[in-house]
Amino acid sequence: MATALVVGATRGIGQGFVRALLQRDWNVYASYRDFAGAGTLNALTAAFPGQLHLLQLDLAEESSIVAATGILQQHLDEPLALALCCAGLLHEGEHLPEKSLSQLSGDWLQRAITVNALGPLLLLKHVHPLLVQHSASQFAVISARVGSISENQLGGWYSYRASKAALNMLMKTAAIEMTRRFPHLQLLCLHPGTTSTDLSEPFSKRVAPEKLFTVERSVHQLLRVLDDARNGPSGRFLSWDGSEVPW
Repeated sequence: MATALVVGATRGIGQGFVRALLQRDWNVYASYRDFAGAGTLNALTAAFPGQLHLLQLDLAEESSIVAATGILQQHLDEPLALALCCAGLLHEGEHLPEKSLSQLSGDWLQRAITVNALGPLLLLKHVHPLLVQHSASQFAVISARVGSISENQLGGWYSYRASKAALNMLMKTAAIEMTRRFPHLQLLCLHPGTTSTDLSEPFSKRVAPEKLFTVERSVHQLLRVLDDARNGPSGRFLSWDGSEVPW
């Protein structure tokens, strides 16, 4: 039985990964930011007794990442095979993706970068010692195609685009270091496609039905991408269909 860590597990793609991995008979450590979020995992905890373990973790606070990683290390019975960072921030309250430069808020841009880019990097910093004990481990982050600089033809969405582009660069840079030190640890950025979640809900009406994926479909596709990519090159940006997304 393999073991995975899913960060950002209380909703959307993160919770979908938790469910799918449990159904694959994995042990899963799932993170929640607050106790209200933890409640969304209660049904899965009951349905998979002994397989699902909850961790409190706030990606915006390094001390929280350190504490959660310490607890994880104490309870692991086997090396960690997979870590998935699914937490992400596109909109919150009055803050929506910017349509023009005049809507840009410095504070909001900083928050987006903290959650979408810095948080996953700090997670890698503290969790990789647990991953490298496995003979073929993976650390994957949910990125977005709008973070591709070369594919940006529409503009707008300054904070989200910039934070995902920063995430891609940080993961690519870390992959170079990790390949030298730990060639058996693979780092990947994943584009899930437009998925029907709370994150995409305000914008999904403009998406063609055949291009709007259910959470179950997105997770199934991404798990297949992870399986196919295992033991391949590290530091890639892969789409839901397995194709490489240009940086």
